[in-house]
This record gives sequence, C-alpha cells and structure tokens, in this order.
Amino acid sequence: MDQKTLDTKEIKTAPTPEPPSQAATKLVVSSSPHFLNNESVPKIMHNVVTALLPATAASVYFFGWRALLLIIVCVASCLLTEYAFQKKRNKPIKIYDGSAIITGMLLAMTLPAGFPIFGAVLGSVFAIGVGKQLFGGLGFNIFNPALLGRAFLMATYPVLTTTWVWPRTMEKAVDAVTAATPLAMAKFEGKLDVPLMDMILGNTAGSLGETSAIAIILGGLYLRYKGYINWKLPLGYLGTIAAFSAIFWLSDPTKYPSPLFHLFAGGAMLGAWFMVTDMVTSPVTSLGQWIFVIVAGILAVVIRLFGGLPEGVMYSILFMNAFVPLLNKHTRPKVFGEARAQKV
Repeated sequence: MDQKTLDTKEIKTAPTPEPPSQAATKLVVSSSPHFLNNESVPKIMHNVVTALLPATAASVYFFGWRALLLIIVCVASCLLTEYAFQKKRNKPIKIYDGSAIITGMLLAMTLPAGFPIFGAVLGSVFAIGVGKQLFGGLGFNIFNPALLGRAFLMATYPVLTTTWVWPRTMEKAVDAVTAATPLAMAKFEGKLDVPLMDMILGNTAGSLGETSAIAIILGGLYLRYKGYINWKLPLGYLGTIAAFSAIFWLSDPTKYPSPLFHLFAGGAMLGAWFMVTDMVTSPVTSLGQWIFVIVAGILAVVIRLFGGLPEGVMYSILFMNAFVPLLNKHTRPKVFGEARAQKV
C-alpha cells in the first residue's frame, strides 16, 4: 500500500467536525453571578407573611376580632403609604412585593389589642414614610421600619402603648380590665411567679405578637426551613439573653427573673425570629452577625433589669441597626491576594 492510499484512508476515517452551532451549545460562557435559583423578593416576602400567620391566628384567638382589625388597619395603612410615596417620587409601584405587608403585620404585633385605630394609622405612616421610603425604599433603610414605627408610637403615646388587657381565655378579661405584662409585674411589682406555660402558649397580657411564643417559634422555624434566615441570628440573640440574664438570676433568684422567663416573656421571641433576622438591617458577614446579636442581647437584658422600661428588645435591635454599616465594613473577610495599601 503506497503513501497516497494511507493518506486517503486517514482522511476518510477522521471524525467529521460538528457545525459551529451544535458545538457552541455544549459550553456557554456568561458573566457572573453563576448561581441561579428561582427566588425573588416577592416570593421571600410572601413566605415571611405566611410565617406570621400562626402568630396572627394566636392574637385573634386570645384577643378577639379587635386584634384582627388592628392588623388589617396597619397593613392597609402601610400599603397606601408606600403607594403614595412611590407615586410621588415617580418610582415603579411595588406594593405587591409584600414588604409593606410585613411591616404592617409586625407593627401590629408590637401593639396592645386596645390600641386606638388612629394611632395604628399614624404609626404605619411613620414606619413606611420615614423608616423606609425616606432612606430610598426597600433595601436602603438602616432601621427596621416596624420597630421604628413602634418607637415613634412609644414616644408619642407612651400610656396607650403600655396599656394592655387580659386575653379572653382568662376570667379577668370579662370586663376587659387593664392588665400588666409579665415583664411589668416582674419589674415594678417583683412578681416572678408567672406560669411558664402561660407565656409559651400566650395566656398572658401583652402585645399581639408577644404573648404566644410557640406560634412565633413555628413561624421562625418555617423561615429557617425555607432557608431565608441564618440560624446564628435568632439563636445568638436568644442565647445571649439567656446566658447574660442567668448571671443575675444565679446571684439572686428572688430578685431577678430566670433565663426562661426572659426568653418567653415580652417580645424576645418576636424580635429574635422576625426583627433580628431582617435581611436589610442585619449584618451580612459572619463575625458581624455574632457581634450584632451578642451586643443586642446584652442591651435587651440591661434595659429590662435596670432601665426605666420593662421591655428592651425594641431599643436593643434599633440601636444595633445603626451599627450594621460599620460591622459590614470592618468585619469583611479579606479577599484572596488582597494586600494592605502602603502609605506614601
């Protein structure tokens, strides 16, 4: 066989190259990010709304239809305020993304069942208008809008925001007489014998979302199951409250409440699962998250035990919200290959 025949056979047996159109479909190079999923802001927000439904149902069960009316008024006021601000600023109308609904529900959860309707409207307008839209809208706000609205109402109507009624499940609620929360009784009356099971189930006086701890925990676990919250934030906050309060309780159990009391009384559970975990107003770095929850937990206990108010969850979270930009800046992990700039 001569060389010409060998060359002919090699040409015939060589694989035929694929057309460029078919070869191009095997490898697609695109710009980052390369991580794709089907999550979106409306989907996440609507799942948070779903997580708040157990606490909403519990508030209606314990405080009646007045609780549901308060929630509806806060949600509607937040939606209308967001629509008005976006319309005025010629921004796309995004009231359907669910963020304003969450703000309204959380604000209502921090209010007592007997809070007046006009106050709920005013607090909702402040929460959205000042706490959210003034900073630029969703993703730009520094403080949690619902907590900021609650702080505004606390400063404006201090008596109304601290006047509670007994839940319907207690015989004392027949005449809708005013009541003291477990934290108020412990701080101002020295009563530390509130049954733990009543605080877990919700059979105590308090704000709508502060009484039934089990309902809030169910919603928080749902968010954790969906992967929307970092476990460090709620467990770090609650763990710090328990550990720091245990120091005082062990020193004098007759004067200071137990760690379990601090965990299930007041707004600790609501703050831990739905306020501390806010994606916008919490740190993004791991170290920053630990600093955030530890300092906030210590502040909550200090305010509860030594401050002029029985509750310290709201102010502890708002205080640490102000430091989130600094925490993100100074706890940022070092990029591989990054070198410190040398001063000239």
